[in-house]
Amino acid sequence: MKSPYVSDLVPNEVVTAQFLVLSKEIRQKKSGELYLLLQLADRTGEIEARMWDNVAEVMNTFDRDDFVKVKALMQVYQNRCQLTVHRLRRLEDHEVDFADFFPCSERNPEEMFSELKETIVEIRNPHLRMLLEAIFADPRVASAYKIAPAAKSIHHACRGGLIEHVLSLCKLCKFTASHYKNVDLDLLLTGAILHDIGKIEELSYSRSFNYSADGQLLGHIVIGLRLVGSKIDQLPSFPAKLRTLIEHMIISHHGELEFGSPKAPAFPEALLLHYLDNLDSKMETARNALKREDHSDSEFTGWIAPLERTLLRKERYLGTQESTPTPAPVEHAAQPVARRSDVPVTQPPPAPGPPKPEKPADSPEAKTQTKRPTPMTLFGEKLQAVLESRK
Repeated sequence: MKSPYVSDLVPNEVVTAQFLVLSKEIRQKKSGELYLLLQLADRTGEIEARMWDNVAEVMNTFDRDDFVKVKALMQVYQNRCQLTVHRLRRLEDHEVDFADFFPCSERNPEEMFSELKETIVEIRNPHLRMLLEAIFADPRVASAYKIAPAAKSIHHACRGGLIEHVLSLCKLCKFTASHYKNVDLDLLLTGAILHDIGKIEELSYSRSFNYSADGQLLGHIVIGLRLVGSKIDQLPSFPAKLRTLIEHMIISHHGELEFGSPKAPAFPEALLLHYLDNLDSKMETARNALKREDHSDSEFTGWIAPLERTLLRKERYLGTQESTPTPAPVEHAAQPVARRSDVPVTQPPPAPGPPKPEKPADSPEAKTQTKRPTPMTLFGEKLQAVLESRK
């Protein structure tokens, strides 16, 4: 087992550790000398690294997706962790344990696949259930579906991330369909299970996550349509209009043309699938952003591009917030109050009650209301008497 992992790194400490190279750029300093900008990773996270010296000796000895061993200083710059690499050596595959380097779902893939099959069995529409059973009876599809990530980097970007995302969606589908009675749960679940199936071929995930040639040329929506279509072609009794609904849910699940969907959702199940898919991906993105190690004292994360905002670290915010104790009421002994006979005694104002709704000025109730005369004080009575005597 490698040590330390990215999550174990401590600021201002020199470490010697193994990493997977996610990206490599050779850049130029102002002086004209070269330096390396790297993105390194293991199963616990990613970290940026820069190598300033002796670059010419190592820059051609390794490439992206290689394993490297580095000696580096861990630092925090602008609230972001960064490694300054002093020495670097490429590692052979036999020198590392692959399980140390690739982020994986916290759930067991076989358990998740069993849960998926249980969900398929619950689908009552025989055509939809038969289609899903045919798709996942294909060992190539089943094995890829268990380990594929749901995205390259934004959400559920880990081995097993796709099926984890789909199972989360299925739970949301069951919850919302029980509320919206006009929704066909069987159709909604089928759309949830198949909407991202093209990602098993769009992404390459043998090492770092990247796009395959088909992924770059076609995208997961087209790949998914082809895969599902080939299975439907093997089911001659499958209703043509039901096929169109499934295809529409696949091509419209991004919701808007500008986000890659050639059509916007056009019926309730397609619309609901889009919003649930967006919800689950956004919440997972927020969860990942908040769980990343942060060595600053800031109560907010850095800028999160997919969410277009920073996020509050709620626990840190509440933990540093100073609560103001409510002072205990002070009891005073009753004191006699001297009163003059010519000073009116005023009663304390009544406690304010809940505000009454305002009525329109032309409402019948407002027109029939009359104002009560305001009671006159003793001083007011004397003043009125004086004025009457002078008339």
